[in-house]
Amino acid sequence: MAELTCQFVRPDRSLFEGPVASLVLVTYAGELGVWPGHASEIVALGDGVVRITRRAEDGGGEYDVVVSGGYAEIDNDEVIILADHARRADDIDPEKVRETRDEALEELDRIEEGNHRRAYFENKVRWCNLLLKQVTGSSAAGTR
Repeated sequence: MAELTCQFVRPDRSLFEGPVASLVLVTYAGELGVWPGHASEIVALGDGVVRITRRAEDGGGEYDVVVSGGYAEIDNDEVIILADHARRADDIDPEKVRETRDEALEELDRIEEGNHRRAYFENKVRWCNLLLKQVTGSSAAGTR
């Protein structure tokens, strides 16, 4: 049976490397399904969930990774995903994420408008909200 070789990397470590049956990438233009033999292309990743389908001989099932930004290179039967931010969906601790978001919001309140440091904390809040949305299944995870 045909398979893809997938390498999934974020800045600090590798999240996954090995054969998969297929995957669905989240891009700025929408979702993109990738199966063996896919045409070569490079896509920019958006915010959402990359769904990796395991091969039947590896137990099947889906492996979900929440991502925000980055790129994926598809070349026939190989996919390399370089994500700016990525976390396995089964590795999200909602309480820790809420705590991190609250700390970032507090820091944002202390920084003056127009200060370039605000962008870091705004992105941190957006990332936390994306993780919470995945865990809670709603967009009521908190916005700001």
